[in-house]
Amino acid sequence: MENGQISMIDILIETHMGLERQGPGNAEMTLKALSFMDNPGKISRVADLGCGTGGQTMVLAQNIPGKITGVDQSPAFIHVFNDNAKELNLGERVTGIVGSMENLSFGKEEIDLIWSEGAIDSIGFEKGLAHWNGFLKKNGYVAVACPSWLTDERPAEVERFWADAGSGLDTIGHNIGIMQKNGYSLVAAFILPEKCWTDDYFIPREAAENALSEKHPGNKTVEDYIESSKYEVELYSKYKQHYGYVFYIGKKK
Repeated sequence: MENGQISMIDILIETHMGLERQGPGNAEMTLKALSFMDNPGKISRVADLGCGTGGQTMVLAQNIPGKITGVDQSPAFIHVFNDNAKELNLGERVTGIVGSMENLSFGKEEIDLIWSEGAIDSIGFEKGLAHWNGFLKKNGYVAVACPSWLTDERPAEVERFWADAGSGLDTIGHNIGIMQKNGYSLVAAFILPEKCWTDDYFIPREAAENALSEKHPGNKTVEDYIESSKYEVELYSKYKQHYGYVFYIGKKK
């Protein structure tokens, strides 16, 4: 917050801090992605990149025995993440650190599983997979969820919205090709159901935005943020057959 003025980033963080998910997804889909991996009981080191407050991280921690490090650039999210881990008695195995997905501090081939739900597109699908490969052990897994085109038709309104948000959407086939080109064999790819957007993200987010609006009545920045959020919901409702979140699971060759 600068000069007492709330910024778009402040609003984004405040809106999402109390949510279980900072984007489309749910525990069922996290477990579905995990189910494609051989011997999850032998996974000893996990990195969850762009972890947010750790909704998916805690699900992973309750289903695999290894140590998990969550990485996010927001100190506020990481604070909530670590509180959540302690509350669930996972503090000894689960730690959140402030950091960048583009500049990881892990050792070479140190990680068994790299996880990232809804964050890789902020740095680029190929850039993320290429950079992260070096930190994975041979036969280690990567599991990422990101928005993708589901049809060959690409409505300009959708393309514009995601480009303005800093993401470029590609088709599932294109992303699978990128994964294979960057040293992974494809294990699975599946589309997240509509419920992951509506019930698990949009509805709780709207409740948080209403609370924010009451806290900052008449604030133009808050009003603009909420307006853009409503537009995102309308856009999805109108074009959901054309795009959605897709989970991609790969294994390092």
